[in-house]
Amino acid sequence: MENNSFLLYGATGYSGKLIAQHAKYYNLTPVLAGRSEEKLSLLAKELNTTYHVVSLSETEKLEKLLAKFSLVLHAAGPFIYTAKQMIDACIKTNTHYIDITGEIAVFELAKKMGNAASNAGIMLLPGVGFDVVPTDCIALFLKNKLPDATHLKLAFASLGGGLSHGTSATMINGLGEMGAERKNGKIIRVPLGQKSKWIDFGIKKLFVMSIPWGDISTAFTTTGIENIETYTRATVGTVRVLKFQFLFNWILRSSIIRNFFKRRLDKKPAGPSDAQRAKSKSMVWGEVTNSNRESAAARLIGPDGYTLTAHSSLIIAKKILEGNFKLGYQTPAGCYGEDLILEVIGVTREVI
Repeated sequence: MENNSFLLYGATGYSGKLIAQHAKYYNLTPVLAGRSEEKLSLLAKELNTTYHVVSLSETEKLEKLLAKFSLVLHAAGPFIYTAKQMIDACIKTNTHYIDITGEIAVFELAKKMGNAASNAGIMLLPGVGFDVVPTDCIALFLKNKLPDATHLKLAFASLGGGLSHGTSATMINGLGEMGAERKNGKIIRVPLGQKSKWIDFGIKKLFVMSIPWGDISTAFTTTGIENIETYTRATVGTVRVLKFQFLFNWILRSSIIRNFFKRRLDKKPAGPSDAQRAKSKSMVWGEVTNSNRESAAARLIGPDGYTLTAHSSLIIAKKILEGNFKLGYQTPAGCYGEDLILEVIGVTREVI
């Protein structure tokens, strides 16, 4: 394969398609892969590229395909169900692995498989999209501002836009589950929305609540900070309702409820339109403190999360194809530094 080619698995999903369409801006050629012959053929014709139909359960066929590439960009979630099969195949075929997950369990899984990846001469770098490039970069930026920081808080929000089917499906699979934070170096389960606050994102001051974002795993790896909380935009009413969630979590976890929401999801558009994304902004805020109560804070503003994901994942893919990578499990900022996010068009950063 040419050194600007990579395998894009899950290419016909909402984020996968955006990645495929933006690849030309980085002089990259995605070879499309996934399960739907019909969807893949249409997209391949649109982009004048090739495609392969393969399921993750077809182990031998998947490995034979991966062996032709030095890199796969995995975009088929929810990754809690798909990442291990792809990572196992990548280790066997010496293929670098990157994905666009934001799921704590996937980061922890990849971390455990880091030694095997290193022995195979490859890098495992999950979370190369909005989950978690901007937050990981701001975490490292703040750690470098306050090297003895003991606590890190991160928050993100968006103005405008909407959710894709993939993001929504991941959220549905999380119905009735607990939240998470890192305390004294350990990941602990806490009630979803246990903590809330108002944050000035620069463009707007917004109310946020605590959620189990991927940085509970990745920011610890990147910075070594042992106490981490992550937040996203919410309404005051939502937080009030969540105080009673423990009473009906067992209902939300049932297949009947989750399948109900999945059927409703199938009737909706795949994700926000181009016009919606063009008008949307993503915002990230971070703050670190040390034992002396000294602090440092910063924020980022950039394009909508899906556009940012397309650009950041391709920027990282290009680096890997050019030989710029580290072996084993890595995080975005841990591998490429705090300024990686500034390589994405339209992103600005400021110290508060």
